[in-house]
Order: sequence, then structure tokens, then C-alpha cells
Amino acid sequence: MEQSSNVIKKVIDNVEKVMVGKKNCIELALISLICKGHILIEDVPGVGKTSLVASIAKSLNASFKRIQFTPDILPSDITGFSIFNQKTCEFEYRPGAIMSQIVLADEINRTSPKTQASLLEVMEEGQVTVDGTTYTLPKPFMVLATQNPIEYLGTFPLPEAQIDRFFMKISINYPLPGEESYMLSRFQHSNPLDKLEPVADSSEIIKLQQSVRDIHVDRSLNSYIVDIVTETRRHPDISLGASPRGSMSLFRAAQAWALYNERDYVIPDDVKKMIIPVLSHRIILKQEAKLKKITAGDILFSIEDRVRVPVID
Repeated sequence: MEQSSNVIKKVIDNVEKVMVGKKNCIELALISLICKGHILIEDVPGVGKTSLVASIAKSLNASFKRIQFTPDILPSDITGFSIFNQKTCEFEYRPGAIMSQIVLADEINRTSPKTQASLLEVMEEGQVTVDGTTYTLPKPFMVLATQNPIEYLGTFPLPEAQIDRFFMKISINYPLPGEESYMLSRFQHSNPLDKLEPVADSSEIIKLQQSVRDIHVDRSLNSYIVDIVTETRRHPDISLGASPRGSMSLFRAAQAWALYNERDYVIPDDVKKMIIPVLSHRIILKQEAKLKKITAGDILFSIEDRVRVPVID
């Protein structure tokens, strides 16, 4: 457990050389990665979304591509396409931008639903199918998508099926005044991202992805997770609750948090830590709740307080 935790901590410390005061966001991003999950980053421009993704890729010495989503981008730009080679008289596959280990899907809600749908197979199966032929993506593979919560003009809301495929939703938020002042000093002469060196490699991440499944989860915690998710389905302010995929994601995230904290078993606090980032984007509030300024986080906090916490020996 200690060795696995040290790998995660090394990467987090390395990314913190670029991202000032954002340890919690970095931790959640790494937790998602070792759970083979994807992240939706919803935040205002300029808070470091791109820097976070690029720093993680550099720290892992992983291949990295940035896709700028626009209304005119096509599904074939993402997944790739087949082209006829006149010399060999055969069709050859030309990989799309998604063929990378770490992919930044920048402003994903600015592209059409048809192009958004091209990511469904990619995010769920880790593969793309072009002209009936399936191509496996490199491992480890992770999509980190960004969207601006302020601008709605010229955007296409993500469908529920797409949102549910994101393992977590996080916000980086503005830095504190002291952190922002320190950031100015750190970036005075150069961007720390340019000098960032790898501290881990893909094989170590793949081992973590395998070992996280061996973390013990008591049966009572299974019921605890199901009770929390079930409450989202019958809450009076929620029109659509979390799916079974949400239950599995919360289960896996709790395992990863236990691994990060050098434990080979999950405790209730591990589950509580992951409720908001894992479930907040999976529930749809009723219009009346939105008018009352009630947020998904408010409801999940109330559910957390109401559901009985199991006692584990």
C-alpha cells in the first residue's frame, strides 16, 4: 500500500510545482485516473484547467493531445478515418486526435451533439470503431473535458448519457490572494510547466489501476453506497437521480482514496469524501429547486447527514 501511495503522492507533488494551492483538485484527478475514469472540469477561463491536464501528462511521461472543440469539428476529427491508398489498393486508418493517453477536450459543450456522441464509445470502452474496424486506445487513457459555466451562447448542453460517463466533476476555482501572489512570483521568469520532469510512467499507473480493485470493501459499505444513491432517486427536489454507474463510481473512488491513504480497506469517510465529486453531476434538479437556489451539493450534503453510517469492526 505504501509503495502505491508514494507513486500517487510523487505525481501530486510534481503537479503542485505548476498548480499553486490546488492539491484537492490534483488528488481528485489522480484518483479518477487510477480508477480508469474521466473528468469534467467546469470553471471560468484562466484558472488553470489546461495547465492541470498538461502537468499530469508531463508528470507521467504520457502522450498528450488537446482537442479544441468548435461547432465545425467532425466526429472523424476525433476518432480518425479510413483513406484509400492507391499504391496498396487498401484502406488505411488515419488516427484521430483521440489517439493519446491524456486527452484535453477543451470547451466540449461548444461542439455539436453528433461530435459529442463520438466520445461515448471512447470513454466507455477505451476504443474507437471506424468503418467496422475497432482500434484500441493507448493505456492508461483519460479524457479531461472542460466547459465554461458562464457562457451559454453558441453551446450545446451535454446529454445525460455523456455526463454520466464522466467519473467526476470538479472545479478548480480562483486561488486565494496569498496563493495568487505566490503564483505571480513563481511565474515571473518562466512557466514551471516548461521545466516539469516525469516522476512516474504509464506502467506504474496501470499497476495502480489493477491494485485499486483489491482494496477490501465491507458488505455494509456496499449497502451504505446504495442507500446514498437510492436517496438521490427519491428526493423531492431531484427529477433524475444517480444511475447504477454512479454507485459503481462511488464504490471505486472510495477504494482509490483508501489506497492513496495507505489502507487496504475502505472506511465510511472514504465514501463521504467522494460523494460530491462523483455524484453531483449525475443528478438533475427540479426547476422549483433551481428557483430556490438549491444546488446539487446542498442536496447531497443533506443526504449524507440523513443516511445512517455503518459501524465496521
